[in-house]
Amino acid sequence: MVSASRGTAEAGSGIDLRVLPRTVQQETVEKLRSAILAGIFKPGDRLVEVELCDRLGVSRPSVREAMRSLEAERLVSIIPNRGPHIPILTLQEAAEIYQVRALLEGEAAALCAERSTPADRRRMRNALGRFSKAVQSDDPEGRLASTSEFFEEILRVCGNTLIQEMLQSLHARINVLRARSMSFPGRSKLSLEEMSAILDAIETSDPAAARAAAVHHVQQAHSFAKAAYEADAK
Repeated sequence: MVSASRGTAEAGSGIDLRVLPRTVQQETVEKLRSAILAGIFKPGDRLVEVELCDRLGVSRPSVREAMRSLEAERLVSIIPNRGPHIPILTLQEAAEIYQVRALLEGEAAALCAERSTPADRRRMRNALGRFSKAVQSDDPEGRLASTSEFFEEILRVCGNTLIQEMLQSLHARINVLRARSMSFPGRSKLSLEEMSAILDAIETSDPAAARAAAVHHVQQAHSFAKAAYEADAK
């Protein structure tokens, strides 16, 4: 039992220690997000609330709140009278995202090459090391997580908040495309080489080389994503 004095102290501090419902809700979002990125739920699939409750072992309110969160990330679409489903990202929409990525990530890498500190570069190198291990162990979730970490560090260091905001608004869709392109045989190893080239340019403080390497990486990712789309269409 919580004593009156403890309760008063907690109330006075403005801290609410009741965390369980929020923890379940957040875990529900994370589980569904991971399943979507892993391809367990395919583009066009309808998400049935009762089935999700059974599979996740959570309540309907938790699932509904998770759907709203994922809708904000553009990973789920909720259509009136039809319910939530996984949106279909067309090849044209993907091409537009890659075009924007090439412009923004190229500039971010160039700025990062000018501004990064030894500690910044060490964090990028560590993220790249985790990506390399995930490639070797064929760990799809590890590949996505470490790739996101690598580019998030570049965005943080670049110092341009507008570039950060624009790319963060595309984050979920970028990860969907990233998962798709990396599922193509041989793509992950090439991606490691391309990301290494970006970091090499940053470590030598060469903005032009960093921009070129980042743009090349996005262009290659686009090529593999396009090949994955075409393979799915056959």
